[in-house]
Amino acid sequence: MPDLITEPIDDAELVRRFPGQPLSHDSAAHYRGRLERRLLINRCAACSTWHHAPQPICPACWSTDVVPTEVSGNGTIHLAVFLYQGPAAIGVDYSTPYPVVAVELDEQPGLRFTATVVGSPNDAVAIGTRVTLDWIDRAGTPVPAFRLVASSAS
Repeated sequence: MPDLITEPIDDAELVRRFPGQPLSHDSAAHYRGRLERRLLINRCAACSTWHHAPQPICPACWSTDVVPTEVSGNGTIHLAVFLYQGPAAIGVDYSTPYPVVAVELDEQPGLRFTATVVGSPNDAVAIGTRVTLDWIDRAGTPVPAFRLVASSAS
């Protein structure tokens, strides 16, 4: 596993580490957080509302005082799909259906993050199942994923 980044990297290095990703001024801190294996979601400092995807204005109160804030990564599968085909991606093998889930994070009802599930057979991946944040490595870059919580995986 590559070493975690402990010092800030410049924008050029960030683009190099995340080729093809939707990097912008609004999402750069989130990708820097991923290099430290920290899942950051914007939270409004004015009204405490969480929102994802990263945007410069709070959708609840329109404040511009939004702060990328680490979340626990604990939640419940809200939606699950299994991809039989898709764009070529490092570490993705469509010969077995590839699970993609939208997880409602515990921090706030309706706050969802989409990723894959690791460490479980596809038939264990179901709506309502509890998950926790995990990380996978793709071409030397940490990518958020979810792992089923043991008590709900059986």
